[in-house]
Amino acid sequence: MTTIQHEADAILRRAAWRLVPLILAMYVAAFLNRVNVGFAALTMNQDLGFSPEVFGWGTGVFFLGYLMFEVPSNLIMEKVGARIWMARIMITWALVSMAFAFVQGPLMFFVLRFLLGLAEAGFYPGILLYFTYWFPASTRARILALFCMGIPVSNILGAPFSGWLMGISGYGFKGWQWMYLLEGIPTIALGFLAWWGLPDNPRKAGFLTEAEKDIVMARLAAEPKAEVHGFGEMLKDWRVWALMIPDFTIVFGIYALGFWMPQMVHAMGYSVAQTGFMLVIPYTASLAILWVIGVSSDRSGKRALHFIVSALVCALGFSIAALGVGNDVIVIAGFCLASGGAYSGLATFWSVPPLFLGGTAAAGAFALINSVGNLSGFVGPGLMGNLLQSTGSYTLGMWMCTGVALAAALSMAVLARFCRAP
Repeated sequence: MTTIQHEADAILRRAAWRLVPLILAMYVAAFLNRVNVGFAALTMNQDLGFSPEVFGWGTGVFFLGYLMFEVPSNLIMEKVGARIWMARIMITWALVSMAFAFVQGPLMFFVLRFLLGLAEAGFYPGILLYFTYWFPASTRARILALFCMGIPVSNILGAPFSGWLMGISGYGFKGWQWMYLLEGIPTIALGFLAWWGLPDNPRKAGFLTEAEKDIVMARLAAEPKAEVHGFGEMLKDWRVWALMIPDFTIVFGIYALGFWMPQMVHAMGYSVAQTGFMLVIPYTASLAILWVIGVSSDRSGKRALHFIVSALVCALGFSIAALGVGNDVIVIAGFCLASGGAYSGLATFWSVPPLFLGGTAAAGAFALINSVGNLSGFVGPGLMGNLLQSTGSYTLGMWMCTGVALAAALSMAVLARFCRAP
């Protein structure tokens, strides 16, 4: 490694300590506002008369709005900068999320879920693009692992907090309504913080000297040049479309857990508050799995292999949970593996597209792949609701998630062979 690489890496480690905690906090808030509907369902569904099927498909409507605006959102961010656009995204989605406190029936629930998807579209792929402005490929899986920790962290912090908020009532509002209102406030605050503390790129970073900026830009310029740069060129590249398959299938498990795990744990006989604390166990375990696989991926450079391992761990977890129904310890252990495998697979997956995409192509591809992949958030929860309503059990739904996770591993194995991906 050259002297300039050593110097750049030291500067970027300092930059990571400045940027990643803020971005992680933003993602924690984002995911909490997206999936707190799973906690609200513990009493909201009964209050509003929602069947499992209505709830399942209603939660998934979010991803239709997400799909419509994700690519335009990422292209806008590339033009106007991350600071302005990320602040806009966070403040608008917080306001929509708080509006759920006033839901009166299925139609309003569906409309607000759709609007929440529109408001949040572009956040996740925008951050993926933002990381390419700052961090070289050799360290990106580790940074992505830290970022993806926002999902389990949001649940570690949010599950007990949501469970506590659900017990509040007064001033004409029930617990689930207070939860929506109060959990939106930190997101608005983080939106203003992003406006102040998220520089668009290293050149605009006030915490770096001009000499440090030159070193970082030289380090990034030394990266292998991407094969594909233009948006139109990206659309013609079959690899971009093929990558939607492993993304769709690994995200399937994330949303099946995010929207339904609170209800599955609650169905074991735990109170709402106890459910919140029980959920801390699988999400804490997933942090360890996520970090170990992310570090190993960076050290070996074998991105596709680590995705395949992650997907297999996820499949093993869902199968253990399905086989262990009736034994709380076994089911929770299964959830630990399923969540850890899903999250680590997601982090490892996003280190693959930048291997051949750059510039506008990367901006468009991140958004396009993510928007289609996130349609699993529409399909997965809806199918889980259908299977629960028709069988009266979560078991078949967990076997479905097992099969989808195995499909994720298989699809990446095939793709890596034909793309010669490491």
